[in-house]
Amino acid sequence: MPIHQLFPTPVYQGEIADEALIAELIHSTRTLATDDRAGRRWCRDNGYPGYTSYASLNDLPARDPAFAQLVKRLAPHVRAFAEGAHMDLGGRKPKLDSLWVNILKPGGGHSGHIHPHSIISGTVYLEVPEGAGALKIEDPRLPLLMAAPGRTADAQREARPFVYLQPAPGTVLLWESWLRHEVPQGRAKAERISVSFNYA
Repeated sequence: MPIHQLFPTPVYQGEIADEALIAELIHSTRTLATDDRAGRRWCRDNGYPGYTSYASLNDLPARDPAFAQLVKRLAPHVRAFAEGAHMDLGGRKPKLDSLWVNILKPGGGHSGHIHPHSIISGTVYLEVPEGAGALKIEDPRLPLLMAAPGRTADAQREARPFVYLQPAPGTVLLWESWLRHEVPQGRAKAERISVSFNYA
């Protein structure tokens, strides 16, 4: 008898193949990390292992042409994901709600979380040194599994409770904002740099 695989959890992977733009974004991110005192203070006060502009700057595309260019490059990826996930948006396009940069220091990670008040979230990766933490995605059914047994070692990726996606510079990953995800502590000896964003 057939076993039907139902209720998929879509995750989109694309690429921004523009080395010059990636280099410009890295430069802009490192400049922000130096200049953004409020952001550095928030990171220190909240135990963030590196720098993020999440709580301090909400105008990066207007502030820096590199981020404005990134938003233009992201738009077709976001549209493709929304179509591929069969989102009924009533003829409207997903709209950028927020965009922020992240620099994780060696040994840094980011605990499990979701992105409320958004429909699509994602990250584009700028620097991913060897040993840097992957994106760990959690099966959304996990809290409901109760006494369900674990999965065998040969289980296909879609049957596992956690999936690890290892990005490279230029990788774009998108998911629905309710999907719980995290960055496990990395073993890299250099910083991991990315830009994250939400669409409403």
